[in-house]
Amino acid sequence: MAPQHRVIDAGASDPVLRGAIGHDEGVDLTAATAQELSAAIADRSVSCREVMAAHLDRIEEQNPEVNAIISLRDRDELMAEAAAADEDLVAGRWRGWMHGFPHAVKDLAEAAGLRTTLGSPLLSEWVPTYDALQVARIRAQGAIIIAKTNVPEFGLGSHTFNPVFGTTRNAVDPSRTAGGSSGGAAVALATGMVPVADGSDFMGSLRNPAAFNGVVGYRPSQGRVPAYPMRNAYTSQCATEGPMARNVADAARLLGTQAGWDPRAPLSIAGDLSELATADGVAAALQGDPAELRIGWLGDLSGHLPFDPGVLDICAAALHHGAGAGVQVVEAGIGIDLDRVWTAWLHWRQAAMSATISAYLGDTGSRALVKDEALWEMDSGAALTAGEFTAAAETRTRFYVAMMAALADVDVLAVPSAQVWPFPVEQRWPERVGGREMDTYHRWMEVTLYATFAGLPAVSLPVGRGDTGLPMGIQLIGHPLGDVATLRAAAIMERILS
Repeated sequence: MAPQHRVIDAGASDPVLRGAIGHDEGVDLTAATAQELSAAIADRSVSCREVMAAHLDRIEEQNPEVNAIISLRDRDELMAEAAAADEDLVAGRWRGWMHGFPHAVKDLAEAAGLRTTLGSPLLSEWVPTYDALQVARIRAQGAIIIAKTNVPEFGLGSHTFNPVFGTTRNAVDPSRTAGGSSGGAAVALATGMVPVADGSDFMGSLRNPAAFNGVVGYRPSQGRVPAYPMRNAYTSQCATEGPMARNVADAARLLGTQAGWDPRAPLSIAGDLSELATADGVAAALQGDPAELRIGWLGDLSGHLPFDPGVLDICAAALHHGAGAGVQVVEAGIGIDLDRVWTAWLHWRQAAMSATISAYLGDTGSRALVKDEALWEMDSGAALTAGEFTAAAETRTRFYVAMMAALADVDVLAVPSAQVWPFPVEQRWPERVGGREMDTYHRWMEVTLYATFAGLPAVSLPVGRGDTGLPMGIQLIGHPLGDVATLRAAAIMERILS
């Protein structure tokens, strides 16, 4: 039975400083939504100290089994910072909608004063003195940075293990993988250790772990959440940071915090998502009529993608429920040679990862300290010719045109968020899927590359658990720059499936 918690008016967008701070016995603050917590802190129904203590207690209870939270700061220091946040409220100083929130940053992003290791022994003792841009924005909204969340080494592969901190286990079944690379973030969310989480996504790193742990993961339009600092701000176009949450509204609110143009990020999108800046704004932005939503179902892309038994079925069943509520669901496809797209994707990814990994290797250590998959990416990228990379860029251009054609008469495209159920935690990666041998360590994640390679927004929405009790999600892929519309489609489906 889910923990019971106080029903709080999530529509409050500004603090109302009234009454004494109180806390009902038996209320589980870690079960509240982020927007509920925000409203309760704002009107002082609960204190920041109570919220912090509840989440630190939850970490103490849950983390030893799942290992999602790493580099946790001292409890006394965190409680002192929570007390200072309470004092600000008493004085009428409202920091933002995340005022007093405990927040853990994915260990691929810099957070001042905390080790940022990327899961690599090469960086195991690196402590930056600055925040990455999206971390600074989260902190500016009032969050208290308490820790990091675990990642695979260099964020490579959708299985969160590394030689620095070990393995993160699935929130539903600890004998299974958490996915990755935002595996620690997804598990921390699913187990109530944090209210919302930041993550990042190159090849499904927000979407696979969201599906595997029953939470929401959102990959924004390329450039919507700018990254700074970056070694390469021009050709590293596939990776983006984004939000994770236990519901679509909380994810949208965090996206509104992370998003917005920055002059130091030359490919960032002009403007912001001001409609998501308040709880009232989020509620209005996510309202929609199911009868006005049209979804194109990609399925297995005419047999191109292999899936574990049951994955397609559970996603198709979710769309069937949507159709029963008025959503229009139609068959869809992508009119291009997808094997050629895969090759172009490999070359583009290898070029990007080779530059990244070789830079760290040259700065700090030897090949013996780097996992085989990372070395393969680095060496493959180093062997690429300019002609091969140009051909990959041309294929990517044709692929984008094909995606635009697929989206022409639908609001979003739908496809499973993962091709496999969460696999045993001892397994490095699935070597066979649906009877087919996987020819790379990440071929089993091919279903996630389509949104990435076209730079499109995509959300992973939970669709329930299969016959074995393991979670799965469905991706909804939106139009260019259509972040709010994509989240609205997800919110409509979330209401139908809840």
